[in-house]
Amino acid sequence: MWNLRYHDGTLVVRGASAAELPPGFRDDDRIGAPRGPGWLYQETRLQALTEEREFDDQARAWEPLNGLQHIAERTARAYQRGAVDAWHAAGRRGAVVLPTGSGKTYVAELAIAEVKRPTLICAPTLDLVGQWHDRLQAAFGIDIGVLGGGHHEVRDLTVSTYDSAWRHIGRYGDRFGLLVFDEVHHLPAPGYRSIAEASLAPFRLGLTATWERDDGEEENLAEVLGPVVFRRSIPELAGSFLAEYETVRLTVHLRPEELRRYKELRQVYLSFVGRNRIPIRSRNGWQVFLRYASRSREGRAAHKAWLAARRIQHGTEQKLDLLGTLLHEERGRRTIVFTHDNATAYRVSREFLVPCISHQTDVKERRAYLKAFEDGTLPVIVTSRVLNEGVDLPAAEVAIVLSGTGTVREHVQRLGRILRPGEGKQAVLYELVAAGTAEVRTSARRREHDAYQQ
Repeated sequence: MWNLRYHDGTLVVRGASAAELPPGFRDDDRIGAPRGPGWLYQETRLQALTEEREFDDQARAWEPLNGLQHIAERTARAYQRGAVDAWHAAGRRGAVVLPTGSGKTYVAELAIAEVKRPTLICAPTLDLVGQWHDRLQAAFGIDIGVLGGGHHEVRDLTVSTYDSAWRHIGRYGDRFGLLVFDEVHHLPAPGYRSIAEASLAPFRLGLTATWERDDGEEENLAEVLGPVVFRRSIPELAGSFLAEYETVRLTVHLRPEELRRYKELRQVYLSFVGRNRIPIRSRNGWQVFLRYASRSREGRAAHKAWLAARRIQHGTEQKLDLLGTLLHEERGRRTIVFTHDNATAYRVSREFLVPCISHQTDVKERRAYLKAFEDGTLPVIVTSRVLNEGVDLPAAEVAIVLSGTGTVREHVQRLGRILRPGEGKQAVLYELVAAGTAEVRTSARRREHDAYQQ
């Protein structure tokens, strides 16, 4: 007879050899039994049932939540119901890709109500943990556990930051039958994947608006999460379930002295890259450059030149002049100004007398700003990158991107901030690009998404 036990993120099967079990088990000479990662629990049970082997399951520490009632007073949209049905058909494993503002949280509610198993929800920020806590409590009418931010309460439905789940999964990996990963594109990050690996949960649901990663690591989630089982794009839902929107790219020109200085700095950087034959446009080209740059005075000068050139293209006076014009034209509409770095965000805050939210902003201050933004007391806020995801701003109508990275994810996330539907709402995203700089190519890269093709 096989005896299944859970131990610190692993599944131990006594009475079997590693050769008899699914790939991934190894004989552990310390205990005289094979051991494998926790996620192999479901496959191991199915194999035992298929081969009609007797087994004693002492691994899982959960029971079905037969009394769980979904009391949310709303009707699922067709695509939300379709997402859950597709997930169910895929064995209740996989990722659902839906735009920001389309109701991914409600998809998770439907999944939890369907499987009726203790559930761990992982979210990347404390703000999102708080939002999930409130939504689930309203949806199911029970106390919701929280891990993170000074809280350590594990209940049938528990919401955790990725960081806290990673630290405690070895202790609680046998407590849940369903894992929900919000913003699942974070899961491949070092350490976070172990949450999925160390859990026994047979059912797994990933949610995101931006599945693809620049490093391609999302493809490695198939075995511990499942494939993408359902996807809808921004253009497919805009006008019906998301706000109508437009994207406008505006070009500014550096002043002659700015352009001259910019070209000098870029030449220092590009000469170093060329002499050292650094494949800067390859996937890991930037990491290679940084390694080379750290080894010599010349390399450090090249890195310094790159930073100085970037500051010019991101913070040229021409952009700030145009920003002033846009804020005047869009006055009265809730507007978010996005920058790539804190220095530019603080500069905008000082010159236009608008509140700035950065990673240094106190939690209470941040919440006060966002509340004032929602009620219209402060109709404009500026931020670097901390509002790219993890915050719900239904009133936001206008986004002005002064600068950013070349990643599609970031640009789509910023667009998503303004797409919450509203009566008569017409959202607009302005992208300000400095002509004659590397920002032109950066803009082209980050617009490689169907949301920008209409």
